[in-house]
Amino acid sequence: MRKTKLRPYLVAVPLAGLVVAIDLLTKRVAAATFAGSPRVVIPGVLTFTFGENRGAAFSMFQEGGPFLAVAAIVAVGVILWALRVPRPGLEVAGLGLIMGGAAGNLIDRVARGEGLVDGLVIDWIQFPNFPVFNIADSSLTIGVGLMLLATWRARPSA
Repeated sequence: MRKTKLRPYLVAVPLAGLVVAIDLLTKRVAAATFAGSPRVVIPGVLTFTFGENRGAAFSMFQEGGPFLAVAAIVAVGVILWALRVPRPGLEVAGLGLIMGGAAGNLIDRVARGEGLVDGLVIDWIQFPNFPVFNIADSSLTIGVGLMLLATWRARPSA
């Protein structure tokens, strides 16, 4: 019984940690490599660049950094609380990705600002006609998508 209760944590927390590690590593590479010299990976499709963002994913809410940091802390807490009960695998994976994405951008806000949570988040992936984003933003988006899919799959058929 105890193993079943721990299973969501044993999947979601390492997944979140992996997201954070990849996010922080790629942001460091982007800051060292692409600042001032974007790299076109696929012409007209994908460019690696360097940007700093005070707001949320995809450059929304530009002056909301401190609020977003508090929201990320709350989100991680709520996710950890939600994982205390067994859940379907898609939900656990979605929650882990959301937790990792929130934590990745939160670390930037804490480490890259003058105040406690007012730092800039590094964004570095650019598609045409789309805001620059990072691995944490992608993880959040994919995690929400998995949660929606899990909800859709779990609904009773009519």
